[in-house]
Amino acid sequence: MISIDVWISSIASGLIFSVLAMGVAITFNILNIADLSVEGTFPFGAFVFARVLTAGFNPFTSMALSFVFGLLSGLLTYIWFKKLKVDAILAGILTMTILYSVNLRIFGQSNVPIVGEDTIFTIFDFVPEIVVLAVISIVIKLALDWYLKTEKGYLLIATGDNEDLVKQLGNNPDKYTCIGLMLSNGLIALSGCIQGQFQSFVDVTMGQTMIVNALASIIIGQTFLRTRNLKMTTRAIIGSIIYRIIYGIAIDKGLNPNDLKAITAFIVIIFIFYNNMIVKRKAKKVKEYVTNKKSI
Repeated sequence: MISIDVWISSIASGLIFSVLAMGVAITFNILNIADLSVEGTFPFGAFVFARVLTAGFNPFTSMALSFVFGLLSGLLTYIWFKKLKVDAILAGILTMTILYSVNLRIFGQSNVPIVGEDTIFTIFDFVPEIVVLAVISIVIKLALDWYLKTEKGYLLIATGDNEDLVKQLGNNPDKYTCIGLMLSNGLIALSGCIQGQFQSFVDVTMGQTMIVNALASIIIGQTFLRTRNLKMTTRAIIGSIIYRIIYGIAIDKGLNPNDLKAITAFIVIIFIFYNNMIVKRKAKKVKEYVTNKKSI
């Protein structure tokens, strides 16, 4: 029997990482770019938040600046990728490596407690944490859905699908690649600062396996909800919650914490395999249908 505390903590964690998953979905699903800077940007957002918060600013200003600095980290990846013609994967790794040193420089130490500081959870202490997280996740989802329906949002989507089409429309696809990378990293940094508030400390190792966690959430959302006409953001949120519930149950049942990274990787592999099998099965049915039509 799974305790209610495990369910609540898993869902709360899933809501935090849903912001991360929505950010990664912009580069992974829309732009078809493998941005590996995630593991640097996630703790970067947390460290920027902690630095601004301990300087005397309120948590809302600190979160806003965390988002802004996340945007700048995305801009950095764009510069390596498009301006210096560095491969996308290597560009992300370079940004991640740079941010690791930057994170250590911000405080001069790898772990910073923020116990006793005001956070969104202490300000709204009359509301359960899971409700606060749900509101944040839904607001970000609605804002992202709205943006993707604007002209710039459509051009961002078109950039990932067909850059030549964007050029024919008189626009520079590199501009929208830059917007996508910046927006993605802004959300990733925001997720990091929320996680820092939730656990009451920030750590330079917070970003480890975050890219795998985000991809697992995205793939689970796409796999289980394939037949549903759901938006990318909705799939990311639901996939993130499902993934964290699986994760939480595994811990509750006594899984060795040392095996968690390997288990995470296997979860991703299993869902990718399952996803590919469904695609092949549908392709086979379509081929059989076309063949039967021709024979008639």
